[in-house]
Amino acid sequence: MADASPLTALSEPVARELLASRIPARLAYGGRDGTPRVLPIWFVWRDGAFILASRADAPKVAALRRRPEVALTIDGDTPPYRCLQVRGTIGIEVVDGLVPEYVEAAHHYYGRRAGDLWLARMAAASPRMARLTLTPTWARLLDIASVMPELVEALAASD
Repeated sequence: MADASPLTALSEPVARELLASRIPARLAYGGRDGTPRVLPIWFVWRDGAFILASRADAPKVAALRRRPEVALTIDGDTPPYRCLQVRGTIGIEVVDGLVPEYVEAAHHYYGRRAGDLWLARMAAASPRMARLTLTPTWARLLDIASVMPELVEALAASD
């Protein structure tokens, strides 16, 4: 049976857990030379979109202007593996100073003190940032535990 919406997976409990986690996303896009790139990136999930940020002069921003279609994953690295996969389009807005969601992400991923240290360095290095808004058009959740509950039992028994 097909999902009612290509975005249904985003409302699943495991997906919501991954969206709230400190696991960085992996952003896949076409580089300026057309070859694929994948990089870890902080995100804030807000109002049905992923808010990412980058230095405005970063090569990825130029590449995303040319080809805004991307894929993004958030995946755990411990068994049983879980992965939220998303496809969509990036919108770019250049702002003076730090992107507010980037500040929020720094505190989420690093904590207040270390986040502030990181943000001070970024503010000095990058007077302008690009706010990258990924609007999902498709999502899928891979959750091995739901597909193979016997694997979860075997993993628990092996400890």
